[in-house]
Amino acid sequence: MTFSMLPSRQAVALEWLGQGHRVVAATLIETVGSAPLDPGAEMLVDDSARIEGSVTGGCVEGALVGEAEQVIAGGPPRIVEYGISDNQAAEVGLMCGGTVRLFVHELREQAREPLAFVQRSLEAGVPAVLATLLDGEGAGDKLAVNESGTVGDLGGISLLNASVAREALGCIDQGISTVRRYSGSGEVMGSELRVYIQGFASPPEMIIFGAIDFSVALAKAAGELGYHVTICDARAPFLSSSRFTQVADVAIDWPDRYLAGRELGPRDAILVFTHDPKFDEPALLAALAGNAGYIGALGSRRTQAARLERLAAAGADEQQLERIQAPCGLDIGARTPAETAVSILAEVIARRTHRSGEPLTDTSGSIHPHATAIDVTRNEPRGGHLGL
Repeated sequence: MTFSMLPSRQAVALEWLGQGHRVVAATLIETVGSAPLDPGAEMLVDDSARIEGSVTGGCVEGALVGEAEQVIAGGPPRIVEYGISDNQAAEVGLMCGGTVRLFVHELREQAREPLAFVQRSLEAGVPAVLATLLDGEGAGDKLAVNESGTVGDLGGISLLNASVAREALGCIDQGISTVRRYSGSGEVMGSELRVYIQGFASPPEMIIFGAIDFSVALAKAAGELGYHVTICDARAPFLSSSRFTQVADVAIDWPDRYLAGRELGPRDAILVFTHDPKFDEPALLAALAGNAGYIGALGSRRTQAARLERLAAAGADEQQLERIQAPCGLDIGARTPAETAVSILAEVIARRTHRSGEPLTDTSGSIHPHATAIDVTRNEPRGGHLGL
């Protein structure tokens, strides 16, 4: 199957533009303090009153529709800010107590090629960056960048295009987003022009060994979270059902052979659902030889204890064995395949973000993990939250 790697809101924008509609995007470019969604979230409004997406989970979307309608009526692009105070709470504000800044602008014809360029890049597995000019006569102009080149233009300022392209390459691997400032002529040492630089990393990989009902449920849910999912099984008849191909790529292969030479990283996950030592153990040994951030396996505690003994006998050391989450998932009383998928994905997310997985009512501190931000006036790190 084909996976669309471009965030769905931008894919919708391309579709609406292709239909000849005028489209306004409200893009979350900065958060300060707590906020429901991270920078990069986007809401679209077109000239037929269609609305797609969310930027705060419902706090300010109604007000943004009004902002979008003003742009469609001929108003200029604008940066809008919403926060929280006792007076704002009854009107427009963030119930979580933070502040958000959004760029509301029309996606003009000039935007189509940069958006399509990012889409093609990510479908080919190539990370990319989309830069949007926030100030000046060219506000809303876009420049797409990947390792092989650029598409688009920022205000017709050649030095600005070059400066942004150079800095964008530094954001590609991390998949981060930030606001940068440049001089009116495009020099890095300046503050007249702001550019929102949004990085799109390649999607994380999830490899599930074993073609069973639990694999279908997990693949379906993981795909919604942005994972590129592959279900692998050495038994061809097990993979013959369309229920697998509808939710993931499929591979008929032995697990150790399938993983050989694959470069997986901290964002990637391997799940072993085969329930058979002749498949389980080669899969886990091959997984332990790599750098996947999450390695999990189904099975009872007794099954896992016996499995660990066999893996140790096969040469796995104690430090390696501690990487295996088995029985995998958080203890939420899951019984069905769908419930088990929720349990496992919750643990995958918790491990990736270094969170405890406890109920929020039993914890303290910030709900949302904060990344290091970039000072939008000096291009230097500061407190707050601008990154994804």
